[in-house]
Amino acid sequence: MASDQQDDFLIFADDENDERGNPEASGTAARGERWKVIIVDDEHEVHNVTRLVLSDFEFDGKRLEMISAYSEAEAHEVLRDHPDVAIILLDVVMDQDDTGLRIVRHIREQLKYQSARIILRTGQPGQAPEKLVITNYDINDYKEKTELTSQKLFTTVMSALRSFRDIVVIENNKLGLEKIINSSADLFELKSMRKFASGVLTQLTSILNLNKNALHCNSYAVSKGQEKIYILAASGDYAPSENDRIEDLVPPRVLSSIEKTFKDKKGSFYDEHFTCYFQSKTGSENVIYFEGSTPLNEWNRYLIEIYSSNVSVAFENIYLNEEVENTQKEIIFTLGEIAETRSKETGYHVKRVAEYAKLLALKYGLPEEEAELVRLASSMHDVGKVAVPDAILNKPGKLTDEEFDTIKHHTNFGYDMLNHSNRDIIKYAAIIAHQHHEKFNGTGYPNGLAGENIHIYGRIVAIADVFDALGSDRVYKKAWPLDDILAYFRGESGRHFDPKLLDVFFDNLPGILRIRDEYAEAAKS
Repeated sequence: MASDQQDDFLIFADDENDERGNPEASGTAARGERWKVIIVDDEHEVHNVTRLVLSDFEFDGKRLEMISAYSEAEAHEVLRDHPDVAIILLDVVMDQDDTGLRIVRHIREQLKYQSARIILRTGQPGQAPEKLVITNYDINDYKEKTELTSQKLFTTVMSALRSFRDIVVIENNKLGLEKIINSSADLFELKSMRKFASGVLTQLTSILNLNKNALHCNSYAVSKGQEKIYILAASGDYAPSENDRIEDLVPPRVLSSIEKTFKDKKGSFYDEHFTCYFQSKTGSENVIYFEGSTPLNEWNRYLIEIYSSNVSVAFENIYLNEEVENTQKEIIFTLGEIAETRSKETGYHVKRVAEYAKLLALKYGLPEEEAELVRLASSMHDVGKVAVPDAILNKPGKLTDEEFDTIKHHTNFGYDMLNHSNRDIIKYAAIIAHQHHEKFNGTGYPNGLAGENIHIYGRIVAIADVFDALGSDRVYKKAWPLDDILAYFRGESGRHFDPKLLDVFFDNLPGILRIRDEYAEAAKS
């Protein structure tokens, strides 16, 4: 280099560092997020001078992390390990005359790094003419080493970083909007309020890319009832266990922020956290509280506002659906209780059978949603009794054969009443009403079905119904002792009852007895 050109690159002795000339490698993480610059050149002096010139460089509050590679093989390895590289300062002539150009193709075509800015530097422009290279290779700048003074290198890197930043912002914005569209669709599939709230947190952390460190990503979706705030879902350090009170779970600063949001009825953005507020037409108030590791920029706030708008609509739909479903459940249980009341049996028989049925369904392996429908539908198992005369239904003595035939028809009556709906819960109820008196060996009624020809719902409710019937006082008998019931059940394995289901029953007998005792106490109160 000319001695009178003070701004030109100067040649210094090798620094004491790692074998790739990277003195910053060990401390980068400790000093925070940085722009990654990969220097690919076979001359150590170029690495040293580049580091010297850019040692105090800063852009958008971030310094540079410079990583060195001295050959094509090293370049491939380094590039593979750093997909988030911002700038690649690339020499053309190294191992071979076209090494740099081959690396360009590798970056764009194999690695698919489209955002990284490639600055080609050459000391032998005759080997790679600028016009030819710019035309045929996807690079972003072309510099001869002799023209790259320290000031021009500074300017070139600054310009490249601005381009990289803007490209990344555009790409993140695109991905953010795609995630909002996709996650909104996914969230609308979640019918449970708690599952929905948990899904909101999961999707929001994904959209904002703030879930890299779970310890610094604490999130809450909360809903305020009449007198207190309760937690619908939480993630991160403060994920709640069942029945945790919010006062016991979160730090005072978090509770204060949530309470303030409820009071002000609007969300706010802060340096380290934000809150979103929305209220349903039914009057339920909801707050999302979210902590992130970095302050949110304007675009992220815009994404949150769009997302919150979608979430608000979805919450409203779920509230309305839950109200309709709760009304349907009350009607279904009421109809089941009416049938039992006609036969002078407590409505708690319906509740016990329903809870037994759900427990057996879950332990047998049915999904939660299906097991819940079995629970609800099983309350209608004897609805056909409304068509049986009182004189027969409540006769204290032994029934005649003709009277018993009339009683047996309640299964057909119930099926005929329910078999005209497209609703899953009514379809389940029709199956249960029709088949809960079938026996595994084919001697049951009304159709003498056997084995797995009896629907699993019918086999489940057969066990639940008989267990509760034997343990309850009826007009024609006294309740059996538990030991006698269990002995009878063992004897009926493979005869009256599905043996696999009966194994599930005995394996979960403590849970069955807890249900029995809970509703027995309620019946006495």
